[in-house]
Amino acid sequence: MVRWFHPAQLMRTSLDAIVSAVFGVRADQRLVESVVRPQEPYFDYSQVEDGEGSFWMDYVADTGDGWDSTYCIARLLALPTLEVGTKGGTRYVTPRGRVLIFGGDEVYPGASRETYEERLIYPYESAMRRSHPPSPDLFVIPGNHDWYDGLASFMRLFCAHRWVAGRRTRQSRSYFALKLPQGWWLLGTDVQLNSDIDVPQVEYFRAVAALMGPKDRVILCNAEPAWISATATKRRRGYLESNLEYLQEKVLGKRISVFIAGDLHHYRRHEDSEGKQKITAGGGGAFLHPTHAPPAKELLDGYVLKKSFPDEKTSRRLAWNNLWILRYSPLFGLMTGTLYLLLALAAYAEVGHMGLSRILDVLGAVGQAMVLRPLTMVMGVATMGGLAVSADAAFGRWRLLAGALHGLGHIVGAFLCAWGASYFVVSVLGVCPELAADGLTCTGGWFHLAGRFLLNVLFTFLGGYLVGPLVVGIYMLVSVNGFMAHSNEAFGGLASPDWKNFLRLRIDPDGSLTIFPVGVERVPRKWKQTHAGPYAPAFEPDDSKATEPALIEEPLRIT
Repeated sequence: MVRWFHPAQLMRTSLDAIVSAVFGVRADQRLVESVVRPQEPYFDYSQVEDGEGSFWMDYVADTGDGWDSTYCIARLLALPTLEVGTKGGTRYVTPRGRVLIFGGDEVYPGASRETYEERLIYPYESAMRRSHPPSPDLFVIPGNHDWYDGLASFMRLFCAHRWVAGRRTRQSRSYFALKLPQGWWLLGTDVQLNSDIDVPQVEYFRAVAALMGPKDRVILCNAEPAWISATATKRRRGYLESNLEYLQEKVLGKRISVFIAGDLHHYRRHEDSEGKQKITAGGGGAFLHPTHAPPAKELLDGYVLKKSFPDEKTSRRLAWNNLWILRYSPLFGLMTGTLYLLLALAAYAEVGHMGLSRILDVLGAVGQAMVLRPLTMVMGVATMGGLAVSADAAFGRWRLLAGALHGLGHIVGAFLCAWGASYFVVSVLGVCPELAADGLTCTGGWFHLAGRFLLNVLFTFLGGYLVGPLVVGIYMLVSVNGFMAHSNEAFGGLASPDWKNFLRLRIDPDGSLTIFPVGVERVPRKWKQTHAGPYAPAFEPDDSKATEPALIEEPLRIT
């Protein structure tokens, strides 16, 4: 799994986000697509059946992270048939979809030819390199991580009519329309980096809508669940300020029966009084997101939460793993250790001979050092200010205070680590105690003096390595469980490969749509090679602790 709290990864991710935010809108690849890449008005599957009069297709989003999670889902999608059911419920035999939809964020941490090959193509081709005719087709919409290289790698891979893992790609642009049997349509949009679509895309879907019959129904696939963010911020963009809202409200209107999106790496389903569905299904391989944050019991447009996977109680329990964040991101402590060391050096004072009984003297000595060294105050203010600014907007009016308290926690932690290190070196190891007590020259000479300094540095850094992540973990735990904030950061650092999901959809001859939400609670960590050839998965699970795929809830039937 991608280690999001790895120091180098943090810097790369920050740089990608900044570059994308600055240049993404000003270099919109979609505008070029609309001119130089002609595309069919729609792709026609209205006469395609599986032999029993039904049409099957699959949907998966947020793939291309760790091998275990990505390959686990890729293998289930590749099997010719998959038998699943709820615990103690009816079993269903579901065939592989005639079409596979990738719903966004196909690769992490950012798009490039190498990361696509390593984190997406290799696991999916290991699951199925070739397929027997009629081979399934693959359609893909990009997410924000696919846009980090300006969509260049995405277009090369998915919009050039290539074969990918036994599936044929057919689209020429980053958005598409599929005409399905029994008056159903599936539309895949490209919302780029700002949760919106461009004008040529609006015109494309307007032309598609003109071809629909009065009773036709639509499955709308977006890369992001705007309904969750709108509920969290209590603000829903109207069609006058959003092309996507215009498409949904004015162009497609009541034709939309099902909304599907990824981006949040879990399963959450909302339903309205008419039986319409809004499904978040971003469980293709990326780290788990919490289902209790951001909160969304009832959406702004009246949709009510019906099912979460994992459930909210489990989600809150998993958040406690933040207290052991070093276990999941061991190199993260290098950052906090360095920060604590810099803070300690800036406010250095001779306190190694003072124990807990003299804490007021310690505070006085450190305070005097801070007055004499203005850099200390600058670093302290920068620490608190930087973390205050980076606090999650979900805190609302308490955002700056929450971030400042987080920074204060690190300052207190650095003070305790530096004091403890100095006391251990001077009073326990006995290195130059006369210098600490009387301000005299160390009798051991410069060698002992240098050794004492290096030991102080070492133990302060080690203290920061251990204590700093704990402070971050406490902050994340309180934030996500207490204030529903920092949901991405709190669970991104844990890099959990479990609780994965995908959707299998069936259109029956009577015009009904049935959705089978398939979930895996614990993905395998061990695999064995099968030598079964290019038409079958190359590896099978070899992990007794892994769980079998099962339906997250009973199949949803939309008539």
